[in-house]
Amino acid sequence: MVKRLTLVDLIEGLGGGRPVGLEMPVHPILDSRQARGGAVFFAFAGENVDGHAYVVDAFERGAVAAVVDQDVEVVGSTLNIEDGLWPILLATPLVIRVPDVLQALQRAATFWRAQMKTRVIGITGSVGKTTTKEVVSRVLARRYRVLHSAGSYNNEIGLPLTLLQLTSEHERVVLEMGMYVRGDIRALVEVAHPQLGVLTNVGPVHVERAGSLENIALGKRGLVEALPPAPAGVAILNYDDAHVRAMVGATEARIFFYGLSPEAHLWADEVQSLGLDGLRVRLHYAGEEVYVRAPLLGRHSVHTILRATAVGLVEGLTWQEIVEGLQASTGELRLVSVPGPQGSLIIDDTYNSSPPSALAALNLLEDLEGRKIAVLGDMLELGAYEESGHLKVGCRAANVVAELLVVGKLAELLARGARLCGLPSEHVHVLLDNAAAVAKVKELLQPADIILVKGSRAMQMEDIVVALNSGEF
Repeated sequence: MVKRLTLVDLIEGLGGGRPVGLEMPVHPILDSRQARGGAVFFAFAGENVDGHAYVVDAFERGAVAAVVDQDVEVVGSTLNIEDGLWPILLATPLVIRVPDVLQALQRAATFWRAQMKTRVIGITGSVGKTTTKEVVSRVLARRYRVLHSAGSYNNEIGLPLTLLQLTSEHERVVLEMGMYVRGDIRALVEVAHPQLGVLTNVGPVHVERAGSLENIALGKRGLVEALPPAPAGVAILNYDDAHVRAMVGATEARIFFYGLSPEAHLWADEVQSLGLDGLRVRLHYAGEEVYVRAPLLGRHSVHTILRATAVGLVEGLTWQEIVEGLQASTGELRLVSVPGPQGSLIIDDTYNSSPPSALAALNLLEDLEGRKIAVLGDMLELGAYEESGHLKVGCRAANVVAELLVVGKLAELLARGARLCGLPSEHVHVLLDNAAAVAKVKELLQPADIILVKGSRAMQMEDIVVALNSGEF
């Protein structure tokens, strides 16, 4: 029989004993509109919305319980975790009063993760976490029942929500771990207790919050430091990144290096971009050579292939299983191509942006045949790297595109970099907003053009893609 999280399990995880009669399966939600039978509503008080105002709504929609840290006026049973007086008999709908909702969510997830025998894989790094998570999950699914975090559930809320979805059927869980400041990763690993850690890279992403590149490296290292000793613990490290390579001394776990150097345990060469058809590479491991092909866009995706292959090898998969997993459909990957007007092609890489990821996207654009336009937005939270990062990306764009459109408060830095590297001023367009960018694309577009759209999350560059894709301009 499959073991799933029940309300009594959740209450025990919160420190409230095991009341009788609450053995129904449950699942956590954060939005009362998602409530249905078996839902437990965690009432977070956010900057703009206080979940406590929606407890009644959650109950009316079918939620069986709500976790709160403020008084709420509802009809139903109440369990106060703090007072230590836990009734043996309780009924739903149930209000569970805790000192802090976030801490309660994390405590429950830590408890439930300990009840499961699932092997936990944690993935962190400055760039490539989400794509790596998706591809690693796809590879592992060739042999194991896999749970992985949805979308970008990579923070102090999303990660415990994922863990609470574990059942006894799951053999592997793949978790993305994000950070803004040093200490964020350490908090996540205290909940997840991963046995295998994957480090993608260290770069100037969110450096304005973290303070320095060194602080980012120290923060990411928290995953490696938390791994158990070998043989149970395994650290899969990027040999090509000096910051990551230096983490070898931070753990007693087994070290598995991947990269483009023969010094790594698993390494790749003969990297061939197939344009929109993906990538073909030759992999080397323990005296074996294997050619693989994956529907991942851009030469930089070779490192994604290496990470997923490394996890597969460590977890006992055959080469056939690994190759099949890599060749599987792309699913929820970040960088995708969509049709545009006049037979054009849009490269949608709008989820977020940083100098490393923007350069990688431009490298992909360079590999494609056709006239190219890049629509680039601000790269935010770069701190001391703000000017140099934008200038470098602008310079790279100058060598790739026929027309460069830049949007945002930092757009002039991108434009200056492009001009300094030889793109004539008449082909560099500084625009006020996304609407102006769409209008300029309309003016410049020629049949069969290739358009790259990329910018930081706050820039909402996806609006440009939607407008171009729908022809609404």
